Amino acid sequence: MGNGKSMLISEMVSAVLDADAPVRVEAFDGSVFGPKAAPLQIRVTSPKAVYQLAANPNEIGLVRSYILGYLDFAGIDYADPYPQMRQMMALKPYLHRPSAIDAARIAAAVVSHGYHKPEVPQSEGPSRLERIKSGLIPHTEKADSETVSFHYDLSNRFYADFIGPTMTYTCAVFDTPDMSLDDAQRNKIDLILDKLDLKPGQRLLDIGCGWGSLVIAAAKRGIRAIGVSLSHEQVEYGQDWIRREGLEDLAELRVMDYRDVPERDFDGITSVGMMEHVGAKNYRHYFDEMFRLLKPCGRLLNHQITIAKDKPGNRPGTDEFLDRYIFPDGDLASPGFIESALHDAGFEVVNQENLRQHYALTLHHWNHNLKEHWEDAVRQVGFERAKVYGLYLAACALNFELNGIQLHQFLAVKPDKDGRPLGDWYPLRPWWMA
Repeated sequence: MGNGKSMLISEMVSAVLDADAPVRVEAFDGSVFGPKAAPLQIRVTSPKAVYQLAANPNEIGLVRSYILGYLDFAGIDYADPYPQMRQMMALKPYLHRPSAIDAARIAAAVVSHGYHKPEVPQSEGPSRLERIKSGLIPHTEKADSETVSFHYDLSNRFYADFIGPTMTYTCAVFDTPDMSLDDAQRNKIDLILDKLDLKPGQRLLDIGCGWGSLVIAAAKRGIRAIGVSLSHEQVEYGQDWIRREGLEDLAELRVMDYRDVPERDFDGITSVGMMEHVGAKNYRHYFDEMFRLLKPCGRLLNHQITIAKDKPGNRPGTDEFLDRYIFPDGDLASPGFIESALHDAGFEVVNQENLRQHYALTLHHWNHNLKEHWEDAVRQVGFERAKVYGLYLAACALNFELNGIQLHQFLAVKPDKDGRPLGDWYPLRPWWMA
C-alpha cells in the first residue's frame, strides 16, 4: 500500500496491539510486527485482507480473509486450526483501541487506494437480511427447508469423513476422556433411549432425525420409530440403511416438516440437535406441537445446544459466521428459557443435565477425523468449504471449553390428567443410572 498516505501493515497492527503481544505478523509489504519466537505466527499475504477488514471490521472480515487465503498462520492444519484459535484468544489482553491519530491514518491509507468491493467466498451464504428480502422469513416452512438443505445436503460422504460411521452429528457422551467417538455416540443414543424407557411395540417420533441412527437403534429394541427431516439426502441415506438392517417393519424416515406429521399418540418423542433450527421465539409453539403429538404419560427427550449467559436484552442467536456459512437462521437460548417454554406448554420436566464437556470432546474427534480424511473431504465439497468446516468445528470446540455455549438434555413428561399414581408411569429414581 504505497503512496504518500500509505501505512505499513506492522504500523496498523501496532495501532491495536501492545508491543509485547505474543504474536508475530509478517506482511506482504515486507513489514514485521513482533518477535521471531512468538508462539503465534500470522501471515498477511495480500492487501485484500486490509480491504476485507475495512469493509467488515468484525469476524466476517477475518473469516473471509482466512478462507480466501489473504490471512494465514504458520504451521496451521486447515482441518484443525484449534491451536491457532487458542493462541488468538490469548491476544485479548493485549488489544487496545487505536488512538484518534492512528485511526485517521489507517482510514486515510485505505481510502487512498480507492473503493475495493470485498470478495465473497463461494461457500458464504446470504446474510439474514438478504434472505428476508428474498422472501425467506426465518423459521417458516419454506425458509427452514432452504436453510436445512444449505447445511445438510452437501454430501453424505463428506459428513461421514468427519462424524464417522455412526452418522451421528450431535454431541456424544463419554464415560472416560479416552473412549472412542463411535462408542461415545452409541453411548449417547443408548442414554436417550434408556431415559425414554420405551418398550417393544411402543411408538417413537424422532424430529430432525438426520441419517437415522437413533431411529435404527430404537427399532433394534423393538420400538416402532418414525423419523422426519427436511434433508432429502439424509432421508435417502437413512432409508437405505433401514433396508440394509432389515428393519422396514419397525422404522421409517420421511422428508417432512414436524408440523405436518399426521400421526398422534406417540409414546415418546426425541428432538436431538433440532431446536437450534427452530428459533427461540418459536419454542413454545414447538413444544405445543410435541405435547399434542404425545399420548398422556408420553415422554419427550430434548437435546440441544444452549447459551451459557442470557442477560436481559441479549437476543438469543448464532453469530454471523455460523449464520452465513453453517447454520442459517440458527438460534440458541439459555437452559432456563427452554425449561420455562417446556413448562408453559404443559410438560413436567423430570430431569435435565449439561453435557458441555462432552461436546468439546466430540468436536475434537470430528476435527481429527476431518484431518484423517482431508483429501476426500476436499474432493467432496471443495477446498474452501472443507476449510470452513475445519474452522467451524475448532471454533465450536473452543466455545464449549470456554463455557460460551453448553449442551443440555431435558427429559419431560406429558402429565396424566386422569390421576394415575406417579409410580405407574415414572419410576421414583432415575432408572438409566442403575
